[in-house]
Amino acid sequence: MGLLTALGPLAIDMYLPAFPAMAQSLNTSAGMVERTLAGFLLGVGVAQLVYGPMADRFGRKLPLLMGVLIFTTASFFCARASDIDELTVWRIVQAFGGAAGMAIPRAVIRDRFETREAARALSMLMLIMGVMPILAPLIGGQILLFSDWRGIFYFMAGCGVLLWLLTFFTMKESLAPERVLPLQPKLIAHNYSALLRDRPFMFYSLAAGFSSAGMFAYIAGSPRVFIDLFSVEPRHFGFYFGANAACLIVFSQVSARLLNTYSPPTLLRVAQGLQVIFTVLGAILTLLGVLDLTWLMVTLMGFMACQGFVNPNSAALALSEQGLRLGTASALMGALQMLCGALAGFAVSSWAAPNALPLTAVLAICAILSWLFGRNAARKAR
Repeated sequence: MGLLTALGPLAIDMYLPAFPAMAQSLNTSAGMVERTLAGFLLGVGVAQLVYGPMADRFGRKLPLLMGVLIFTTASFFCARASDIDELTVWRIVQAFGGAAGMAIPRAVIRDRFETREAARALSMLMLIMGVMPILAPLIGGQILLFSDWRGIFYFMAGCGVLLWLLTFFTMKESLAPERVLPLQPKLIAHNYSALLRDRPFMFYSLAAGFSSAGMFAYIAGSPRVFIDLFSVEPRHFGFYFGANAACLIVFSQVSARLLNTYSPPTLLRVAQGLQVIFTVLGAILTLLGVLDLTWLMVTLMGFMACQGFVNPNSAALALSEQGLRLGTASALMGALQMLCGALAGFAVSSWAAPNALPLTAVLAICAILSWLFGRNAARKAR
């Protein structure tokens, strides 16, 4: 499940060091290349709404196999794209495949664990998922040493083949037969409508969504900020990117250990407050014109460390009372996260500024919104 969840971050992060080269090769602007990332996030968000009901009807394994196959095929055609419009279309198709690996594993975990144990399992999932943002830009940078950006997408296609084989031969179905839901439009609409009216679920999902949106804003904006503004060489970009991802990994495991002593709502509340402090500090320093590479890393590492607490605990709390509609609930939560991420990515790529303000300001806005929804979720749950 961790490797399948990592398929999305692989597609998101691996081609980041190639952004400048892709803009030159495809004769387009850096902003248009950044928008292929926002398009991927938008596609993942919409597609998860489809995989949720499918996972509740056909089980978890079959939709995963179908999604990985779509991802693999689209990765190949991304590598063959001749212009930015063709690449954008195939990135969206690629997202529709990768969405299966981002939506369904959460449902598999909730099939097997209760809330506190699920939070621990989701933290372990983030350990595997979090390794990918470290490795992906490093691998992408190394591929660029002996190939062009197209080699990165061929590599993604190869990973898709491997994961399809692993899923086919090793995964066991986790959906019990008595929990299968019919694939009826009326029932699907009823489940989504009920979830949208479930305020604790929606508030916890939006708390996770806006926190994740900040992370995706960082992913979309970091190549320009690091490489163009702070003159970091593309081959060294992965090390800076990896340091931030390492904070996500380490503190998601700290969260799992602290769950032996503290409840998920307590850890979530503290982490969201600290996330606001780090991001607002970064935005203020940018406005004052004193943000250097060191303070930028402090802001980003602080944000990612808090994300290691926010994501697994808010996800476990959101899914804790969803029972038979678990696949649909997991898909809607994932869709909200990706849609929030796409909006943040579009905001960063569309905001032209001579400094890091598009990134630091969007991070601060996302952290504040996440904190507000988290506070409301706690009150509604009580």
